[in-house]
Amino acid sequence: MRAVLDYCTGGTERQVVAGTLVVTEGGTSGHLYVLMQGKLEVLKGEMVVATVTEPGAILGEMSVLLGLPHTATVRACSDAVIYEFEDAASFLKQEPGIALLIARMLAQRLNVANTYLADLKRQYAGHGTHLAMVGEVLQSMINLPPLDVSPGSDRQSDPRM
Repeated sequence: MRAVLDYCTGGTERQVVAGTLVVTEGGTSGHLYVLMQGKLEVLKGEMVVATVTEPGAILGEMSVLLGLPHTATVRACSDAVIYEFEDAASFLKQEPGIALLIARMLAQRLNVANTYLADLKRQYAGHGTHLAMVGEVLQSMINLPPLDVSPGSDRQSDPRM
C-alpha cells in the first residue's frame, strides 16, 4: 500500500501519541486516514483484530464508502504519524487512482475471507454440529440483497438471513 503515499497531499498530517483513538467504532467522521509511520491496532469491541504497521495503510475507508458509522476502533499502539483527509468522499472522487487502490485492497481482503470461509466449510461439512452450518451461512451471505445496514452487536442477527 505504499503507493497510497503518493496521494498524500491536500490533507493534514497529524502526530498521534500512543493510546490515542484515531477512529471510534460507531462514530462517524467522513474522514479517511493513511498511516505514515508508527503502529496502530484495530479493535472490534475490546478484541484486537489487527495490527497495522505498513506505511500507506488506509483506515476509515469502509465507513466512507458505505456512508455508515465506523465498524471498528483504531488506536495508536505507539506514537504515530497519520495523514487525514477530512472530506474523504470528495477526495476519492477527485483521485480515482487512490479509489482503485482501495478497491483492490478491499477485494484482496474479501478474497482472503472467502478462502478462509470456504476452508471452514470443507472442514466441517457433514459433521452434524453447529459448525456444519458454515455452508448455509456462506450461501445466505452470497445471496443477500443490498440493504442499508448499520453496525451492531455481533450477537444481533442480520434480518436478511
